[in-house]
Amino acid sequence: MLTPEPTTQETPAASRAGTSLRARTFAAVKGHLRPTTLFLLVGGVVFLLDTAMYNLLVFWSPSQGWGAGLMHGTPLTAKLLTIAVASCLTYLGNRLLTFGDRPRPDTTRSIMMFILINLIAAGLQLSCLAFSRYVLGLDSVLADNISGALVGQVVSTSFRYVTYGRLVFPKR
Repeated sequence: MLTPEPTTQETPAASRAGTSLRARTFAAVKGHLRPTTLFLLVGGVVFLLDTAMYNLLVFWSPSQGWGAGLMHGTPLTAKLLTIAVASCLTYLGNRLLTFGDRPRPDTTRSIMMFILINLIAAGLQLSCLAFSRYVLGLDSVLADNISGALVGQVVSTSFRYVTYGRLVFPKR
């Protein structure tokens, strides 16, 4: 003769705790999903522009086409120029889209923090490119795009994402 298995029943407090945990988790994901998606969208568009500008400056010559461009000998200067342009576009995109629902911060403070954070992020990105170019001796299109655009961008974007929401566009 088979005896029925004992059933486990949740107590009302355990049920509320599970629901509460699920609700908090869902709210946290929902609260971060939109700004994260918009941040990545803005960053993706600006990344494509930054990479295109860098490749044109370093690897394209108006008279000879692709190969060694006008700034091939000064890749860090070229990257610094493209980062400066990209940073301006990033500020506008993040201010209007990613963090547009947040109160308008003191513009001077916000811009100064943005500049400081982007200088640090640019240093991270330039160090990846410099390591590839001057330590490893790699100066091909592929090497520059992997070190400066891909690896450098991942490192600097991670740093920016953490700091923008806290210091440049705070919730207050």
